[in-house]
Amino acid sequence: MLQLDHIAVACGTLEAGRAHVEAALGVQMVAGGRHAVFGTHNLLLGLEDGLYLEVIAVDPDAPPPGRARWFDLDRFSGPPRLSNWICRTGDIAEAPPEAGPPVALERGDLRWRMAVPEDGRLPFDQLFPAVIAWEGTAHPAARLPRSGVRLRRLTLTHPRAAALNAALAGRILDDRVAVAQGAAARLTAEFDTPHGPRVLR
Repeated sequence: MLQLDHIAVACGTLEAGRAHVEAALGVQMVAGGRHAVFGTHNLLLGLEDGLYLEVIAVDPDAPPPGRARWFDLDRFSGPPRLSNWICRTGDIAEAPPEAGPPVALERGDLRWRMAVPEDGRLPFDQLFPAVIAWEGTAHPAARLPRSGVRLRRLTLTHPRAAALNAALAGRILDDRVAVAQGAAARLTAEFDTPHGPRVLR
């Protein structure tokens, strides 16, 4: 069974992503780091319940990775937006085949394996969860400042909602995750924050 680990906001630049999240939630993000394998970098926000939020973008100072970047960042355009949700498993071999083959990754002393499709694109217009397996006990959320922000609901809206719901059946049980019918694929996260209820899209 997969467990919700974190959610990701894709953006053209980290500065734009930071402004988008901080305006929506009213809290400050902190520095993350670089991912050499995919040529990306990020900012982080600790959430309650052991979760975190990641703002991720192509690192302009990194060399081309020689493969498709994760989260379909090679094709990203437009304003920052909530783009992906990431679930963890104790064994990456248990990741659904749709999530892609595992890739070994590291940032500082963090080590993990992530299932990443060869073309960087997850099924259902990126609404199928990315799957991660952390190695050891280190986890980013435990190192981040408390923000007082708690995820209340994550809604996956898709034109093929019934098919997406069927693809997720038996893989994740989390009352915070809901699938809804809609004309276009979209992720929406609802939060309780120190400033009251807030929404991030």
